[in-house]
Amino acid sequence: MIELRNISKSFSLQKQSFKALDQVNLTVAEGEILGIIGFSGAGKSTLIRCINLLERPDEGQVLVKGMDLGQLNARELARARKKIGMIFQHFNLLSSQTVFDNVALPLVLEHLPKAKISQTVTRLLKLVGLEDKAKEYPKNLSGGQKQRVAIARALANDPYVLLCDEATSALDPATTQSILQLLQDINRRLGITIVLITHEMEVIKAICNEVAVIDQGKLITKGNPEALNADPEHPIIKQFLNPTIMTLPQQLNSKLREVPQDGLFPLIEIQLNGNISFDKLLSLITAGAKAPYKLLKADVTYSGNTNFGKVLLQLQGNTTENATIMQSFHQHNIKNTLKGYA
Repeated sequence: MIELRNISKSFSLQKQSFKALDQVNLTVAEGEILGIIGFSGAGKSTLIRCINLLERPDEGQVLVKGMDLGQLNARELARARKKIGMIFQHFNLLSSQTVFDNVALPLVLEHLPKAKISQTVTRLLKLVGLEDKAKEYPKNLSGGQKQRVAIARALANDPYVLLCDEATSALDPATTQSILQLLQDINRRLGITIVLITHEMEVIKAICNEVAVIDQGKLITKGNPEALNADPEHPIIKQFLNPTIMTLPQQLNSKLREVPQDGLFPLIEIQLNGNISFDKLLSLITAGAKAPYKLLKADVTYSGNTNFGKVLLQLQGNTTENATIMQSFHQHNIKNTLKGYA
């Protein structure tokens, strides 16, 4: 669907040249939800704006559905852009226009019949859950409702690609989840390819099939979220994953020991990296090793059908039972760390 070939882009900053993108190659399959993640200044906004040539790359090619956008004249490019919808962090709605009129704007510019416009806008407002807000003005809407209007407007020309430029950064966590669910529903129901940029790994985990990591203008890696979580080799990826630091409960800190003693049991920190679910982990201990344990802490997130995070256990069996559990962890390639005895 989308292919970027050797894309480079530089800007002048205080009389010096700044390379925002450096020989980026990226492919997005049809129907995919690709998340592009990177820190501020990494080049992700420039990259997504190169897809519809809002930013023209200095070098390289941008192909969408096999069409080289850089080879199109102004009229042809304007026509191609109509099939590449875009939504922004701050909504970009017209404050003087109603919700209906904001969504209708691309259709009005196409000089479509009023009946066709009305039919399309009504359908899109229903799709984003705002059919009762058609006559409202943006000032009367919440942030999440404004973004839903922006999404409906981006869908007006029946695009095959939807670009999302930090579309949830201005929203609270609950609203962010509702917008992400809406985007996922649009992808499934309409088959639209979605490319979104973000600096939040939770957004990636929530809806993306693929993730591309960009840093200092270079594409570091691309793959599915599970693979990146399971094998975070690059330091930039490690910073994004930011594994939770499992602090011990206060009552255990005072009696924590480095070597085993009578009456004390081992504390084990387990890292879930996608190769085993949280439920299966607990079943492995209870059914396989048949040893008692205490679950002290769990910080687990879900990406697709896999689990990531950390779990803190206190094994409470005898020496043989605890050793059997540790052996099971090894056999199932479950990363674990002995924190001490308490």
